[in-house]
Amino acid sequence: MRLKNKVAIVSGGSRDIGRAVSLQLAKEGAKVVVNYFDNEQLAEETLQLIEEQGGEAIIVKADMTKAADVEALVEKARGAFGDEINVLVNVVGGLVARKTTAEMDEDFWDFVINVNLKSVFLAVKSVSPFMPAGSSIVNFSSLAARDGGGPGASAYATSKGAVMTYTRALAKEFGPKGIRVNALAPGMIATTFHDTFTKSEVRTNVANATALKREGDAKEVADVVAYLASDESSFLTGNNIDINGGLAFS
Repeated sequence: MRLKNKVAIVSGGSRDIGRAVSLQLAKEGAKVVVNYFDNEQLAEETLQLIEEQGGEAIIVKADMTKAADVEALVEKARGAFGDEINVLVNVVGGLVARKTTAEMDEDFWDFVINVNLKSVFLAVKSVSPFMPAGSSIVNFSSLAARDGGGPGASAYATSKGAVMTYTRALAKEFGPKGIRVNALAPGMIATTFHDTFTKSEVRTNVANATALKREGDAKEVADVVAYLASDESSFLTGNNIDINGGLAFS
């Protein structure tokens, strides 16, 4: 119960890694605000799973690329759990589609950047005024930020690289206030992301290329998030932590 009586917001918290994070934070004692956008059923399932394990949570629909939606989410969090927010986890993001530079138009580029980077900015801007000293922000980057990503992932890789840089900048900005900011850079984690965008033979090859010879599990990512959210990581900030089974080393 490292997070007992803490309040946590998890953007994109209803499925895959986001769901695993929401469940783990609740298991650690946090009151969790689970954000979703387009699938209420998944959000309701996540809420039910949290409640079945004795946790406390609410679900809030919000487009995290829209300032008004993000601000409304924060107000709902405060209305449910009080004025202090101790943990912000920015999971929301996505590849959207694999497109080369020639295939992309301006709208596609902007959309990918907004989903992966602007969403982090808006969440941090809206949540941070309510974060006391000792709070923690955890952003999500990607292995793609380190190696440029696979075919057609240049916009995604660029946005996730920017998240790494933004994390370092935020750590410097919020450090004097006692707020820590770190990011995770997952590699091949078994999620619907790869079910959608990665061919099975590529997944097999990548898994075999890791030192551990397998894909990762969302729960393994969530465990690291819980550590970064807790006081046990009280002297860690500005880090981009790789979680890829030894596929690549920073």
